Order: sequence, then C-alpha cells, then structure tokens
Amino acid sequence: MTKQKHLFHLVDYSPWPLLTSLGAFLCALNAVAYFHQISNGIDLLFSLIFTIGTMSIWWRDVIREGTFQGHHTTKVQKGLKLGMILFIISEVMFFFAFFWAFFHSSLAPAIEIGSIWPPRELEVFNPWEVPLLNTLILLFSGASVTWAHHALLLENRGEFLKALILTIVLAVIFTMIQGYEYVEAAFRISDGIYGSTFYMATGFHGFHVIVGTIFLSVCLVRGYYFHFTRTHHVGFEAAAWYWHFVDVVWLFLFVSVYWWGNYSVSIFDYYMLTGVLLNIS
Repeated sequence: MTKQKHLFHLVDYSPWPLLTSLGAFLCALNAVAYFHQISNGIDLLFSLIFTIGTMSIWWRDVIREGTFQGHHTTKVQKGLKLGMILFIISEVMFFFAFFWAFFHSSLAPAIEIGSIWPPRELEVFNPWEVPLLNTLILLFSGASVTWAHHALLLENRGEFLKALILTIVLAVIFTMIQGYEYVEAAFRISDGIYGSTFYMATGFHGFHVIVGTIFLSVCLVRGYYFHFTRTHHVGFEAAAWYWHFVDVVWLFLFVSVYWWGNYSVSIFDYYMLTGVLLNIS
C-alpha cells in the first residue's frame, strides 16, 4: 500500500467518466428510437451493455484506489459520504415529482375520469394483501442491513455476511413479488392518469430496489474478500443509506398510493366534507 502524502485524493486521468456519459447518452437516444419503433431494440441493448461495462470498470478502479492504494483518507471518506448524501437528496426530489403528480390528480380528480379517485371501473389493489406483504419484507430487509452494519462495527465478519445475505434474499423476493403484482394487475400504464402515476412511481421504486440489490451484492463480495474494516467501509455505508432511502420511499408509496389512494373519494365528497368542517368550526 502506497503512503498518502496529503489528505486529499488527486485522481489519475481516466477514460471511464467520458465513456460512461457517452453510453448514457446512447441509451437515451436508442430508447427514444425504440419507443417510436424506429429501431428493434438491439442498439438499445448494446448501448446498455456498454454503459454497464464502463461503469463497472470505473467503480473497480475506485475500489482499488480506496482499498489497495490507500487513497481514501479520512478527509476523502468525508467527501464521499457528503456526495452520497447529496445524491440521495436528489433522488428524494426525483420521487417528489411523482408524488406531486399523484396528489395533484387524486385530490381534485378531473371530470374526464368521473370526478372520482380511483377512476370508475378501475379495479385497484387491496393494500392489505400483496402490498402489505411487500412492505413487511422491505422493512425486515432494512432491519437486516442495520444488523449487518452493527456487526461490521463490532468486527464480527460472520454476522455481517449472514445479515447481508439475508438482506439481498429479501430484496430479490420483494422484486419477484412486485413483478407478480404487475403481471396480475387489472390495469396498465396506459389506463389514464391512475395507471401512469401508479406505474411510474412504483416502477421507478422497483428499479431503485434492483440497483440497491446490486449495490449490496457488490458489498457482499467485498466483505467476503476482507475489503471492509470498522473504520473503513464507506462503500457499505453508502449502500446501507441508499437501502434505507428505498425503504422510506416505499412506506410513502404504500400509505399514499396503495392505501389512501385506493379509497373512492369524489370531488363532490371533498367539497361536502369541507363545507361540513367549516360549519362545525
């Protein structure tokens, strides 16, 4: 391990950020072409593989710099943690837009959907069946990743690996159940504003669950090869923070979209309730 002569990490020149941004641009471009039936999706698949490949090599270099070359000093670790916090805040804003769209449409349903939410003749999910099961699974996974974190701080590697494996298994089960829920759903993303807001919010959350599962799986491999210590585990700590963020977003989705949003309330009922409350006051 080379000795760091200063507190900061001056990174070497790397082609991976540029290539990754190029791959992301090609993914967006080819996705638009696929949606408009200009291409058959092969270009999109290759651009996605290219992007994932360059990102993987880039992160491999970061792991090597922090674990084997000693570049991630205490000062650098603080910067990385701050960067992860800012990234999670940006993700909060991302989901805030979906919640805004949902409440904008559900609190004052338009006449085109019958002035009622959920729209008439739309068979929605019972929140106390599959959605509640998935909520419990995700909450248990949040508890198990916290267990893994505490085991790491206590330098109990065996408990750390077991807890992390349990978290990943629960995450995979959650994704499988959500996929089953989508297959069995009586409505699609094209079924008006309800389908759009439901699938955009829950679908992007499912995508974040998959990303978090990959994040934790990489941490499991790194933990197996002794990459983490009680004072040097920024990679796992970032993954744990990300996973807790995914948990919290799902709780908001369950309460607002699955539970509150599934009770039929018309705009007439809303104004009647408002008038009653005003008369009482």
